[in-house]
Amino acid sequence: MLELQHITLSRNGINLIENADARIHPGQRVGLTGRNGSGKSTLLALLRHEIDADSGDYRLPPDWRIASVAQETPSLPDSALDYVLAGHAPYQAALAAIAQAEQSGDGHAIAKAHEQFSACDGYAQPARAAELLDGLGFPPSEQHRAVASYSGGWRMRLNLARALIAPAELLLLDEPTNHLDLDAIIWLQDYLKTHPATQIIIAHDREFLDALCTRILHIENRQLQSYSGNYSDYERQSYEQRLQAGAQYQKQERQRAHLQNYIDRFRAKATKARQAQSRLKALEKLDAAPPPPPEADYRLAFQPAENHPNPTLIAQKARLGYGDKTILQELTLRIAADARIGILGRNGAGKSTLMKALAGELAPLAGSIEAHKNTRIGYFTQHQLDALRGEHDALWHMQRVLPQESEQQQRNRLGGYGFHGDKVSAPVGQYSGGEKARLALALIIAQRPNLLLLDEPTNHLDLAMRDALTLALQNYDGAMLIISHDRSLLRAACDEFRLVADGKLQPFDGDLEDYHRYLSASRQATTTTHPPANSADNRQEQKRREAEQRQRLRPLKQAVEAQEKTIAKLEAALEKHKTALADPALYEADNKARLKEILAAQSETQKALDAAEAAWTEAAEALQQAEQEQA
Repeated sequence: MLELQHITLSRNGINLIENADARIHPGQRVGLTGRNGSGKSTLLALLRHEIDADSGDYRLPPDWRIASVAQETPSLPDSALDYVLAGHAPYQAALAAIAQAEQSGDGHAIAKAHEQFSACDGYAQPARAAELLDGLGFPPSEQHRAVASYSGGWRMRLNLARALIAPAELLLLDEPTNHLDLDAIIWLQDYLKTHPATQIIIAHDREFLDALCTRILHIENRQLQSYSGNYSDYERQSYEQRLQAGAQYQKQERQRAHLQNYIDRFRAKATKARQAQSRLKALEKLDAAPPPPPEADYRLAFQPAENHPNPTLIAQKARLGYGDKTILQELTLRIAADARIGILGRNGAGKSTLMKALAGELAPLAGSIEAHKNTRIGYFTQHQLDALRGEHDALWHMQRVLPQESEQQQRNRLGGYGFHGDKVSAPVGQYSGGEKARLALALIIAQRPNLLLLDEPTNHLDLAMRDALTLALQNYDGAMLIISHDRSLLRAACDEFRLVADGKLQPFDGDLEDYHRYLSASRQATTTTHPPANSADNRQEQKRREAEQRQRLRPLKQAVEAQEKTIAKLEAALEKHKTALADPALYEADNKARLKEILAAQSETQKALDAAEAAWTEAAEALQQAEQEQA
């Protein structure tokens, strides 16, 4: 059991968490929630033993191993697959032990090393690493690329896979969904349900927390509160507590006012002085009930658009791509004035390319995309965060968008997005990713668009801001297309879905549960169907698939070959022992010690041979199964 006792944590001299107590039992999946900056990541740093508490005790069973996602990834030449496998310490130790034992030729050491390898299920680990990578968006053809060739977001996925493969009793995940698309999030959600470790998860994804968590630890006003159930259960319990706190506060304030009124009226009268003094003491003893905690201070609202052209935009047989590379073809789309469309599809399918073209930032290679002359597009993408002027403040940005408004009106508008006081005049370059995203959204909404194109608008946003954005989109009266990994937002804001797949945009007849089933079926479907080799392209594709299969089978074949070499060495050693034992002179009295030594060596060699043969059988079966799956 993990236990926190009277923990206080601070950062830069400011207390984040005070006098916190918590007990987390084995197997629980705990969601750690709270506003950005409330101390969630600091608490995880304590659990990882990276920092010490200012006061209090943190207790963890001594045999518990901790796995967490590294925040940095070195630029390594190692393949993605090898990088993930390096996260499995027992597997790496067993490989090193086998190599050392085989180099020494010590049969007993070889046997023990192979027992160690079998104990950590070594033959299954390469396939397991490949499965993790595939689930997180790395197809088999990409798993042998060097780590250094991947961008920052993809390297974070590698770190996540490395944490998931590590044997651990405690798994700490800080924003694991941040760099994932919807497909990978759904896969991760299903995977974590089967992971045996106790899990503590920081996430701003409501449905992710609802699907996984059996308990919520929430940080608010420097207090750590525990709630049973998932995130929706926490919200219900928290709301009830706010109502109770409000009623208790109002009751006490009425009692306080009544006592104060009596004291003020009768303190000066001699006949009532004693009673007034008694009530003064009662007032002093009355414990101050804290006021109910404030609700979220985000207030997002779309003002009605000036007009609603119908259709707002039309695409006709458009082909989208870059240079000679086609991403989407035969794009035909009519966006009605009240369309509310969610865009689904695997990572790299072309969703962002679609949005970029609809926004007018990418010209079609063929066909046409035309917006109505009165269409005003609000386009949000992560690249717009980089376009903010770091040397200027939020007020300067808002003044450029709404020069006709007064400074106070602009400040009020920014306040709805959480920018108050000094934050309004602070350089944007000092903002966090979440603050930049909030500012970018504020600037878009201020322009009263009648067509919203939102590409992952919830990245970097905490749950309170996501809820505020979801509510604002529900009340928005224009057309919208949304790409998002936040299923709660998609459910609330979208009336229909389109799927980007196989180079086309097509209707998706179903909801997000149907999409979940679609993804599961796609993963289970055979991916090694060989196309008929009746063209140069098909032959090239077949060769590529065969190369991928060889890459997948290579570690298993190497394991079988390694065991065969070991068996050959041990059989040769055993034959030498038999030859020595066949010498009659060995059985003379003077050679008794020598005979005993050879018999012991023969016994150890036979044990090593038995272990190697068992390991070979296991490796051969794993190879055979993999070959059958690819047949």
